[in-house]
Amino acid sequence: MRIALVYSSKEGMAASLRRVRPDEKREDEDEPPPDLYAECDSDETIAAVRRALEERYNVVAVESDDRAYERLKKAKPDLVFNIAERLYGPNRESHIPTLCEILDIPYTGSDPLTLGICLDKSRAKEILSYHGIPNPPFWTVSSYLELPKSVALPAVVKPLFEGSSKGIKDNCLVRTRRDLMLRVREVTGLYRQPVIVEKFLGGREFTVGVVGNSPGLEILPIVEIDHSQLPGGAAPIYSFEAKWVWDRPEKPLRIFRCPADLSERLKGDIEDLVRRTCDVLRVRDWCRVDVRLDDRDRPQILEVNPLPGILPNPEDNSCLPKAARTAGYGYSQLVHRVVEEALSRHGLDAPKARPAQRTPGRVWPEARAAGE
Repeated sequence: MRIALVYSSKEGMAASLRRVRPDEKREDEDEPPPDLYAECDSDETIAAVRRALEERYNVVAVESDDRAYERLKKAKPDLVFNIAERLYGPNRESHIPTLCEILDIPYTGSDPLTLGICLDKSRAKEILSYHGIPNPPFWTVSSYLELPKSVALPAVVKPLFEGSSKGIKDNCLVRTRRDLMLRVREVTGLYRQPVIVEKFLGGREFTVGVVGNSPGLEILPIVEIDHSQLPGGAAPIYSFEAKWVWDRPEKPLRIFRCPADLSERLKGDIEDLVRRTCDVLRVRDWCRVDVRLDDRDRPQILEVNPLPGILPNPEDNSCLPKAARTAGYGYSQLVHRVVEEALSRHGLDAPKARPAQRTPGRVWPEARAAGE
């Protein structure tokens, strides 16, 4: 069986951008956001996924650039393993699945509609609200001049359609009207898109990994984001600084607890909320869902990530692989599980392979290091 691994590397996206938008920057324009390539796949991740796939399949690697359509058409794979996020627009995560549907190639993960809805935070929240799935109150604006007086403070200001904490800096948690206006002006100007202003929930924060499809959806061990491990004075949010600046290889930020220390009741409430969310948004094969408690310890949905990051190094704070390891999945087992789910959905047979043994679930080393 032939699988195409489609990815978005920093180098590949930069080269594609130069070809497609050669006159993108004029002298009178601002510099692009410093985190423009934050969602692109690292060379280490691309290599790790490819090695895992090559354990069972013939693999061809395809950059998700402006030439991806022709490369996929020529390769004629039996399946696309999609981790491509691309760079611009509210539908950028839908580009590769759309090409696959045009070429009639099966692919892993959610369809273009689900990917587009989940990247546009307001659209996802509108659908969740319609179905009675709790999420924080929010307001969407294109300018600080549009801010309604009804905005509840404190609040968090985010770009409307970005991921990997892009644009969510430590100062995006605002407590005054003046700071709210300043952050909205800053984010809309830098990212050239609307913002979502979301009521801040002060309770515990979690992220929940999911693999599989209903009715066999598997909820992985819940990861807690421990804000007490952030530097003194930092906002209690998983900001861009927390993800990419303060967390360094030479001094890792011990911010995660997996499995989270939860009562059975709260654990069940979070898992039920995540299942309902995945069903309503028609998430497929894998996902990561961000959850936070309100002031009455009730879980609410923050964001849904149907194209989750999968950094391979256990020392990296990559939540889905971390949760999978705690559940007993090795990195390649996680990759193969996603492929098997996609093949099953498409009515395709997976090649015969000796099933790998999952190791017993374990507490992540960071928790042990912290004395838990």
